[in-house]
Amino acid sequence: MPTNFYMFFVAALIPLLVGAAYYSKALFGKSWMQVNGFRDADLEGGNMGLIMGLAYFFSLVFSFFMAGLVIHQGHVFQMMIPEALESGSAAQQQFNDLMVQYGDQHRNFGHGALHGGLFGVSLALPMIAINALFERRGWKYILIHAGYWLITSLLVGGLLCATLEYAPMT
Repeated sequence: MPTNFYMFFVAALIPLLVGAAYYSKALFGKSWMQVNGFRDADLEGGNMGLIMGLAYFFSLVFSFFMAGLVIHQGHVFQMMIPEALESGSAAQQQFNDLMVQYGDQHRNFGHGALHGGLFGVSLALPMIAINALFERRGWKYILIHAGYWLITSLLVGGLLCATLEYAPMT
């Protein structure tokens, strides 16, 4: 587990902040409203506390997922469970030795953003497109939402890869 666990909570703010800018009328908000057939009056009301609270919760879940996707060292640890969890075990020592030698490999914003972008293109885009096709939505709808998730996953992946820190296992 990261020693700076709070970074998951910071990263979970990114989808909300990007969404506020991306879906604003200054950027893609007008197009988003148009493809959904929304008017300003349609978006008034609603329990914004509940909406924002659930959005933040799901963004937190997304952040945990992205950390596993962008930080490869966790995969090594997963291969060594449960032995690596035993204090003083050979597996734990091997894991710690590997982390001393390779723990900082590919641990930067660019690498995390790369994997975040791959997520956006290979997972978010197809899922949005499949739903949109069955809902009889057009490509404009698909590209608006896929663009949001591409930007969001680039930033979340980059931030987590560059900032999460892990202590040696004892």
